[in-house]
Amino acid sequence: MAATDDDNLDTLSSKELHDLAVHRARRHLDVKFYYRLMQVLPQAEAAAGEQDKADWDVQSLKAHIDDITDSGEGEVADLLRPFYLEYLRSHGVTG
Repeated sequence: MAATDDDNLDTLSSKELHDLAVHRARRHLDVKFYYRLMQVLPQAEAAAGEQDKADWDVQSLKAHIDDITDSGEGEVADLLRPFYLEYLRSHGVTG
């Protein structure tokens, strides 16, 4: 689905996008979403200057699971906005 002005997603904060995407994925048991998030999260953390955390995440599945909550906070969440927007729009979710 292409980006649209009437879905109101662009008006949401990065935290709100994260929460909406995680809630949708949990409700629909969308394991693929969590897998993709765990793939892109270390890159976002490294870009946000959290290199030690990114290195640890690559080595630890538990760290990935713990980071799902953290992925809605601060600069990491801002860097993941395109990921959340793509996911939500591909499933027809509106703000």
